[in-house]
Amino acid sequence: MYCSLGTLPRAADLGFLTKFYSKNSSMATRSNLYIAPSQLTKLSVGPGNKKVSSRLLHKPRLSSTPTRANHDSAVVTDELSPRTNIKAEMKTPKILELDPALGPYKDHFEYRMKRFSEQKLLIDQYEGSLEEFAKGYLKFGLNREDGSIVYREWAPAAEEAQLVGDFNDWDGSNHKMERNEFGVWSIKIPDLDGNSSIPHNSKVKFRFKHNNGVWVDRIPAWIKYATVDSTRFAAPYDGVYWDPPPSERYEFKYPRPPKPNAPRIYEAHVGMSDSEPRVNSYREFADNVLPRIQANNYNTVQLMAIMEHSYYGSFGYHVTNFFAVSSRSGTPEDLKYLIDKAHGLGLRVLMDVVHSHVSNNITDGLNGFDVGQPTQDSYFHTGPRGYHSLWDSRLFNYSNWEVLRFLLSNLRWWIEEFKFDGFRFDGITSMLYNHHGINVAFTGDYNEYFGESIDVDAVVYMMLANCLIDLLLPDAIVIAEDVSGMPGLGRPVDEGGVGFDFRLAMGIPDKWIDYLKNKNDDEWSMVDIATCLTNRRYNEKCIAYAESHDQSIVGDKTIAFLLMDNEMYSGMSCLTEPSPAVDRGIALHKMIHFITMALGGEGYLNFMGNEFGHPEWIDFPRSGNNWSYDKCRRQWELVDTEHLRYKFMNAFDRAMNLLDEKFSFLSSTKQIVSSTDEDDKVIVFERGDLVFVFNFHADNTYDGYKVGCDLPGKYRVALDSDAWEFGGHGRVGHDVDHFTWPEGIPGLPETNFNNRPNSFKVLSPQRTCVVYYRVEEDIMEEAKVDADDRDLDDVEKIQEATHEQSGNPKNTLEEEEEEEEEDDERLI
Repeated sequence: MYCSLGTLPRAADLGFLTKFYSKNSSMATRSNLYIAPSQLTKLSVGPGNKKVSSRLLHKPRLSSTPTRANHDSAVVTDELSPRTNIKAEMKTPKILELDPALGPYKDHFEYRMKRFSEQKLLIDQYEGSLEEFAKGYLKFGLNREDGSIVYREWAPAAEEAQLVGDFNDWDGSNHKMERNEFGVWSIKIPDLDGNSSIPHNSKVKFRFKHNNGVWVDRIPAWIKYATVDSTRFAAPYDGVYWDPPPSERYEFKYPRPPKPNAPRIYEAHVGMSDSEPRVNSYREFADNVLPRIQANNYNTVQLMAIMEHSYYGSFGYHVTNFFAVSSRSGTPEDLKYLIDKAHGLGLRVLMDVVHSHVSNNITDGLNGFDVGQPTQDSYFHTGPRGYHSLWDSRLFNYSNWEVLRFLLSNLRWWIEEFKFDGFRFDGITSMLYNHHGINVAFTGDYNEYFGESIDVDAVVYMMLANCLIDLLLPDAIVIAEDVSGMPGLGRPVDEGGVGFDFRLAMGIPDKWIDYLKNKNDDEWSMVDIATCLTNRRYNEKCIAYAESHDQSIVGDKTIAFLLMDNEMYSGMSCLTEPSPAVDRGIALHKMIHFITMALGGEGYLNFMGNEFGHPEWIDFPRSGNNWSYDKCRRQWELVDTEHLRYKFMNAFDRAMNLLDEKFSFLSSTKQIVSSTDEDDKVIVFERGDLVFVFNFHADNTYDGYKVGCDLPGKYRVALDSDAWEFGGHGRVGHDVDHFTWPEGIPGLPETNFNNRPNSFKVLSPQRTCVVYYRVEEDIMEEAKVDADDRDLDDVEKIQEATHEQSGNPKNTLEEEEEEEEEDDERLI
């Protein structure tokens, strides 16, 4: 979900992951399009430097000193929490060493680190530890304790309270609740004759009277399941007491898969994942869609719309019940089946978690507990600060003790009860800033990130959340959806960062949409494309994507639809020759997705169906479309039909994921763009030890096109978008060996070709991308190819370069012979 229409920070303000070399630079042979080199690892393009950068991947291990736990306490009063009396040992945040340009904001970093340390110390002191604090779901809501059901609810503004439901015929006169000093209401209901007084799967609600004397019924805030009568239009939801007998509880069979070197994420919405115009179930998704995801070599599934939301059309982002799975697709046990099935297939599962705002729905959601009480007695801020004008939703008060308990426990609930492997946090920009990113175009000026607009309470909550997740599941993957590009968001908490593992590279899809809608092919700028894809802080990882669910919603089009439009209905048959529009569309669809993956980040994301060029848009049932499900589904039959061209895009998606599986280029810190030729429309870069050649020209094929590379040797085709199996024209030979030639003087990059010490020549057809891998054979033999045509000095230079590129000292032929003689003498 977008937080604003702002742009990503400029490269000049954030610094690149790489140095960026352009053949058409105004600076003779190269253009260094970055500043603040202290932000960057020194990137060497000399021979043999495989390791280009390093990064700290650990998260903080913050110790906890249990002193006193009080699970029923709702707030820490002033006399219990004098922040000014808490003195935490503070060090200069390490993030200032990583990026000296942040130096002027030292006070801000130290302030928020102090706030984090104080808040955590309070939690340790009064709850035992952060991990214990996050077990709120074991105390609040309905839980079994010592042969009884105990129900607790925080509602400090209520004057009276009752628990009602099917079990007492909705008459709470005999089930009145008691309030403690912290505003927590509770009731204990003993079992009857060994049976639970509240049967499993029965309806319950919290009934309370607020200060105007009116009684209202609300779904318990911590409810673990909520359902609605589907036969009644606009029927309200009911809270459901979920406590299945052991025979009906799903037992996990498979362990969590190991954390991948780089996540290749398949973003999916379970409800709209079926071909039929209906809501799909968790079990159907597990049995029918998960195998497709595994077959396309993804290693991670990101599930949207899991938390209960009463309005289906909100895409799951207007959450009403935070601890309940969306009942449209099944029960909690059904979701467990899905996650376990994914683990059995080797797929990790992330949850799209929404802690940035709450549905404005009063009847069904958490907002129903806000009955005009002051901020300290509510989950939300009061007044304008508690309302998001663009989303029409309520905003949490992250400084409130019970809000922290509620949200942190929510994270632990999904990790421990359902075995999720991490989260994608939605709407982070809205949380980070008091202006919520509304009508703000972020330029990359550091003052935008560390001024008075920052909501430090929310930042501290996210620091606590990431700390908790690491304590519970050290191998978790946590992603921030942030459009602002705030520095430090993706650095560990103990360095002064917010603690996320990745940030979504949200500027990339906007760039592609702009190009496809507003530029002719000959207007595409290779420098601009490469700049956009590499515009990220080198020590903060990004998840790149060409399009997600945001780009597919009604009013917009998928990339495939933008490229081919109506011809997706009439021109996708393999039984006829492709039209120019279809030929161009399939070719660019493959290139756009692949260059985004290969150059745009340290992970990759694709939204369900886009891998095969799903046409049309996503439109949830609503009054404007007569409540139709026609465009709220995935047309799998398109890719499954053998004579349709959708299969080609799907096959290439599978192949590019397999390429990373084999060569691990996404996790490589070596990324060098050596050429961005505006005339040729060619981008050449290296990721790991692979060489990528993208030819975006609409007409020109280049035979014998010279490309630079780091390591010498023999190169062959690893992946070719022009191959027949990908709907191409089969122009590139896959059995051709490409031998390198040394360039310039070893050790002097300025004398090399595009700053690369070696080069080889390739065939580069128009609108294709080809990847080359280095064949591991005897380097010295390859370096001597055609030696008869060179003089001895040339051979010595080749050997010297080869030694350097192999990490060995530079030796001449005479020196090597002398060393051999010395070795022989030692042996004698």
